[in-house]
Amino acid sequence: MAVLRQETGPGEAGLDAGALERLDRHFARRVDEGQLPGFLVAVARGGRVAHLTAYGARDVAAGLPVESDTLWRIYSMTKPVTAVGALMLVEEGRLSLDDPVGRHLPEFAEPRVYESGSGDEVRTRPASGPLLVRHLMTHTAGLTFAFYHAHPVDALYRAAGLESSVLPGSDLARTTEVYASLPLQFDPGTQWNYSVASNVLGRIIEVVSGQPLDTYLAERVFRPLGMTDAGFRVTDEQAERLAELYGQSDGGGLEPIAGLPLRGRPRFLSGSGGMVASAHDMHRFMEMLRRRGELDGVRLLAPGTVDLMTRNHLPGNADLRAFGSRPAHDEPGNDGVGFGLGVSVVIDPSRTRDPSARGSYGWSGVATTTFWVDPGRDLTVQFYTQVRPRSSHTVFRDLKRLVHEAVTG
Repeated sequence: MAVLRQETGPGEAGLDAGALERLDRHFARRVDEGQLPGFLVAVARGGRVAHLTAYGARDVAAGLPVESDTLWRIYSMTKPVTAVGALMLVEEGRLSLDDPVGRHLPEFAEPRVYESGSGDEVRTRPASGPLLVRHLMTHTAGLTFAFYHAHPVDALYRAAGLESSVLPGSDLARTTEVYASLPLQFDPGTQWNYSVASNVLGRIIEVVSGQPLDTYLAERVFRPLGMTDAGFRVTDEQAERLAELYGQSDGGGLEPIAGLPLRGRPRFLSGSGGMVASAHDMHRFMEMLRRRGELDGVRLLAPGTVDLMTRNHLPGNADLRAFGSRPAHDEPGNDGVGFGLGVSVVIDPSRTRDPSARGSYGWSGVATTTFWVDPGRDLTVQFYTQVRPRSSHTVFRDLKRLVHEAVTG
């Protein structure tokens, strides 16, 4: 086990200590008011952690505090990790971004697109072109999530038993077969829809590498980077450090809710959201990206591959707001933000709702976890709590504003 530690003072890193104290007070107040159980925030510049705060509880009922080695369900922050694993196979020539998905998963060989109707009366047509690996990584595949209620295909996912993105009792291979049996919402590569695509990408990793997803990522990403706690399960030794997961009660407070089943190896290995990690683990991952593919003499990706990963790939260089007819897309926070290969990318800071720097990239998780890398300012930021909100809240907006105010040099 390795623990994240503060390595330098804010002033030496070009950060304003007073502004960082305001950041801590802001989120401590949210804990004290019962909006969050606890939190951890870390800010680093030039690879050195200059601000690290842990506050509140990782388990409220047990009275266990958030600590630097607390483990977090990072949910969709798994997606960039899966993307890195796939890009390593691309560099080795075993996979191409322009490979048809059907080359590796035959069930996707002849994708069809929704035209009209619902239920048993759905009409489809052949897709205008093949579904490619790059479409999975950019969420332009035409796949969706069952919990959306904006398109007839969303309802088809629910009818197929995919409410939680996985066919109950099934593994990744069987679940991706069910995805393939359903129509796409649109022709691949033409629009953006956040979806189960990273699960399909995870299955491609398994097929191409010949290894289960958890084994492949452990051997190729976690161990080389020294991500000592990262994985898809927690051991008995790790279990006490795992933060409890909370939801919002009817009265506006917090109540424990069921999270990912992490005790014992899960049957379904989710490349979309199955990981658990510590702040130390994600600091190592962010540092590899900030350093354009290398950390402590270990190179996972070529600099050009990281550059490709972290630039906008949306059709017409559009931002996410351009595809706002779907839930969670039509938000002011999506103005000026595009999407790369597994990460969001700021393409126009003048249009973003929150203070941002051009070229900053990262992603968040549904339990209110987030990270971003700002190459221009040599800055990395990560934030963790464990709350699945009923509706959007201002945690990430406030975090970006408060960090922005702290950068002086």
